[in-house]
Amino acid sequence: MTFQNLKYESKNKIAYVTINRPDKLNALNMAVMEDLRSAFTTINADAEIRVVILTGAGEKAFVAGADIAELNKHGVVSAKEYTHKGQSVLDLIENLGKPTIACINGFALGGGCELAMACTMRLASENAKLGQPEVKLGLMPGYGGSQRLPRLVGKGVAMQILLAAENISAAEAHRIGLVNEVVPLANLITRAEEIAAKIIANAPLAIQYTMEAVNHGMEMTLPEGLYLEATLFGICCATEDKNEGTKAFLEKRPANFTGK
Repeated sequence: MTFQNLKYESKNKIAYVTINRPDKLNALNMAVMEDLRSAFTTINADAEIRVVILTGAGEKAFVAGADIAELNKHGVVSAKEYTHKGQSVLDLIENLGKPTIACINGFALGGGCELAMACTMRLASENAKLGQPEVKLGLMPGYGGSQRLPRLVGKGVAMQILLAAENISAAEAHRIGLVNEVVPLANLITRAEEIAAKIIANAPLAIQYTMEAVNHGMEMTLPEGLYLEATLFGICCATEDKNEGTKAFLEKRPANFTGK
């Protein structure tokens, strides 16, 4: 599979998606977004792929932001359509049912930070810088930054990041819960692969339903979320993987999950 703006490969049940515009610090334009849509649609349909590792080409940026030259051309109607298209790609990533690990290898600003927040978890290199600088351009986040950021770090901290438009370090991002771990740049992909291997060892449907329970449950009241959890738990109990997992546990052997 080849893309104009992405590098793509898969091995050991992991899909590696690398945004490949290093001369533009991997800035997002609509061509990149459509390549991401195509790649993640393909990943969604491929039962062999269990985890995605998403990063940017080079050592300077995950995604440094939106392509300002492209953004500058939009008026009110086209800008609304532009943001809806981008939001739909990030929604696809967030609700893929397969974990996506963002490896933030440098700048993750604006749309780059928003893309990372749509991923299931985030690892940052020690040189990473994250932020939402849109207000400096007379704009506001358009790919979910005003919504996902407060859900991840809390309203007050999110407001400071959004309104002051100051970049934060990887260490600060970790302190506030925006990234899961900070690791040396050279170890970033290796650490993501270690986490991916642990995920792959578990039951695919259980992973999918757990992600669904968390993603949708966060938008519900606690009683509604608990009802969703109980429903999905019941569905898990009807799967072959549940039978295999419990049998393997009792027999003290590794489980052989099939995603059925």
